[in-house]
This record gives sequence, C-alpha cells and structure tokens, in this order.
Amino acid sequence: MKKILVLYYSRYGATKKMAEFIARGIESVPGVEALIRTVPALSANREENREALPDEGAPYATLEELSTCDGLALGSPTRFGNMAAPLKYFWDNTSSLWMSGALVGKPAAVFTSSASIHGGQETTLLSMMLPLLHHGMLILGIPYTEAELTTTKTGGTPYGASHVAGPRSDNPISDEEANLCKVLGKRLATITLACHTQDCKA
Repeated sequence: MKKILVLYYSRYGATKKMAEFIARGIESVPGVEALIRTVPALSANREENREALPDEGAPYATLEELSTCDGLALGSPTRFGNMAAPLKYFWDNTSSLWMSGALVGKPAAVFTSSASIHGGQETTLLSMMLPLLHHGMLILGIPYTEAELTTTKTGGTPYGASHVAGPRSDNPISDEEANLCKVLGKRLATITLACHTQDCKA
C-alpha cells in the first residue's frame, strides 16, 4: 500500500475540506492510502502547541512521515499571494530531508483557498511549488482535458485545485471545486503508483 501525505494548514476550515476531497480522490485508486496531516499555528512571538496534539482534526505532520511518504499533496490558504506562515515554517525545517534527497523523484501537487476569485490563488500555488522543486519532487497540475477547468465560475486552476471561500470564509465548496480536488488526488495517486514501476529519480 502506497501512502500519499495530504499536508495542509487551515484557519477557517476550507483548506481542510479540500484536503478531505483530495484524500477521497487519492483513495479511489486501489493500492493507495491518504495520510491527512496538518501543522501547528504560529503566533507573533512563538510557536503555538508545537509538542501538543491538536484538540480535533488531523494530527500534526512529522518529518518522518514526509520522508517516508510516496507522494505529497500540499495545501494552504492564500496569504497575500503566498502560503501561510505555519506551512512555510514547516518547510523551513526540512533541510535534513533536502540534504539526504529523501523526497527526490516523488510526485507532488498543491491546492489553496482564497477570499476572492482574484485573491492570489495562482501565485500561492506557484510559491508552494518552490520548496518542492528544491527537494527534487515531480510537480503535477490539472490538465485541461478536465472540462470543468474551463467552465468553473468558482475555483480551479491548471496549477492545482483551488476554492473561493468568500470575504467571510463561509462559501461552501462548489461541485466543480470538489470534483477538481478529487481529480487532482486521483491523478496524484495514479502517477505515484506509476513511479513505483520505474525509477522516477532518473
């Protein structure tokens, strides 16, 4: 059974819900399991609850889980066109995995949520790809063979799945957004399996 880590940070729940849809797409592929994890929040002066388990929801991710996963889906809300600080902090502490090449050749995909349709979704998705590229991961998007990518009136980009949460972060995930999340998860799982039949590090 191959394991794909679905790693996200969510403040109001939209990115968490997207992670669940992506996990559903991953697990639609036989032989692949989704491992949903999050990261602790940060305050201005210190890390919050670094050692504690969250009161509810997914457990905090560990470097060991990242190192041993077979693929990765990475999600963050948009913060001024960039990933949220707690997720960036997690990646800033992965130097040991970079030095060992632990993630080289593993497939990865990204997803995000923003308040408005022009709220920096695409730059956030691209910014999340940068540390993954430094780690030698293989970046996957959503191809335009998915018809909903051209018809959606809410979220959805070729760079990864996205959601328009609204100014109060209370918009439900649309049918198109949910389906594109599942499509991305399924594609990630399918390519992860394919990478285990040949050497994707080459």
